Amino acid sequence: MSAGEEGAARLAEHALRLVQDGQVLGLGTGRAATAFVRALAARVEGGLRVVGVPTSEATARLARQLGIPLATLADHPTLDLAIDGADEVDPRDDLIKGYGGALLREKVVATAARRFVVLVGREKVVPALGSRGRLPVEVVPFALPLCRDRLARLGLRPEVRMQGGAPETTDNGNWICDCGLEPIADPPGLDRAIRAIPGVVGTGLFLGMAPTVLVEAEGKVEQR
Repeated sequence: MSAGEEGAARLAEHALRLVQDGQVLGLGTGRAATAFVRALAARVEGGLRVVGVPTSEATARLARQLGIPLATLADHPTLDLAIDGADEVDPRDDLIKGYGGALLREKVVATAARRFVVLVGREKVVPALGSRGRLPVEVVPFALPLCRDRLARLGLRPEVRMQGGAPETTDNGNWICDCGLEPIADPPGLDRAIRAIPGVVGTGLFLGMAPTVLVEAEGKVEQR
């Protein structure tokens, strides 16, 4: 097991302490979320009763394979807890997410939850959002030329995320523009400006959501 996998496993075990019997859980996407789903499945096998609402088809497949009961937001419009990773966390606990391609569903599920728990390694903690130089934006394919032009006018450097020589398609049937950028001076302002572009369906900026952030570093987990 790599150091990254060990850190993700420690975060998952810590997050499991926040789970109570009978809860409905939002299940995130990505390495940290996958580690949590695997750890949760072991508890379910041991008798823990929970229901999961997955943020991606990949997470849904894994959860089904591991025996975690699943539902949808139509069944449970309000969730007890959502557990997910993040690609950046700033000092205000605002986030950038979406490197894994599930940003829109992740934001919907996190918003539906009474408590949002974020699992990250120390390398994801940044002084300002945008420090890692990338902001995912999900767009409707028809609107790509307009979106790319308007994103560039905002000073961003949009590139369509590719997979196998074609644009990578999200579970919603959309495409992702990975926008190059510098640290963001005004995240709320940038988020509003991007979302005002017709054809944009979501950004990777998760602002003002007041998550519980679990940070793993040097074999320990800090809750903040």
